Amino acid sequence: MTATVPATVPATVPSTVTVGVSLKMYFGQSEARAWFARVAELVRSPRGAAVMDGAVELFVIPGYLAIAPAREAFAGTPVLVGAQDLSTEDSGALTGEVSPSELADVGVQVAEVGHAERRRLFGETDQIVAAKTAAALRNGIVPVLCLGESEAGTADQAAAFVVTQLHDALAGAASGRVIVAYEPVWAIGAAEPAGVDHIVTVARALRSALDALPDRGGSSVVYGGSAGPGLLTRLAGEENSPVDGLFLGRFAHDPAALGAVLAEAAQLAARRATRSAEPRA
Repeated sequence: MTATVPATVPATVPSTVTVGVSLKMYFGQSEARAWFARVAELVRSPRGAAVMDGAVELFVIPGYLAIAPAREAFAGTPVLVGAQDLSTEDSGALTGEVSPSELADVGVQVAEVGHAERRRLFGETDQIVAAKTAAALRNGIVPVLCLGESEAGTADQAAAFVVTQLHDALAGAASGRVIVAYEPVWAIGAAEPAGVDHIVTVARALRSALDALPDRGGSSVVYGGSAGPGLLTRLAGEENSPVDGLFLGRFAHDPAALGAVLAEAAQLAARRATRSAEPRA
């Protein structure tokens, strides 16, 4: 099965470039607070101007116990703070679960759903991913919907697989924006990300699928999986690139590396803004 990939990117591709960071379970409280402080300083400096003016969207997803300190550190900035998971239910006798309505109450704006580690280590099925996606959207939280194939194959095979994942995850969910994070499982933690041609082909298929769905305006397609400095620039070099940004892991633990990615994102956002302002033939 192959996915139909449009030759060009539809005009609905947002000019805003999105960069996200998940800290997973690597940082303790003191480390997380120190990282928040350095990133907040970066965002408030001239290097973070594109984040402050909205040309670049930055979201940070710490551990649950660090959500409140993150909110404090990024107060007065547009940085979105997220959660790494959420329950399928808003309330109930569900010991150990974290309610999406409570996350919304404390200011969480985005939440990871369907990450490969949740699927592999905790047995999350496509049905659970769909229920969590619906839970996020009905509570006004933007799901960072993680999609990706387990084994390396052709780009068309990957595109077909993740488009099916996308449709399954959004079936029956409330309207609203989603951030689709294409994260091929075989590239997570690898020495190198997936190839540029592979990423672009899959992202084009995801963009086309999103554009065909009602009530998903403003949705973004980002890439994750050993993503780091330099990748966004290489992706942006592809004509009419459909990739709206990156979802970073370990490479963003160094705020300087995150700053480099944000600089690339600012350049891409400026190019997109210029292109969207040009008169159409």
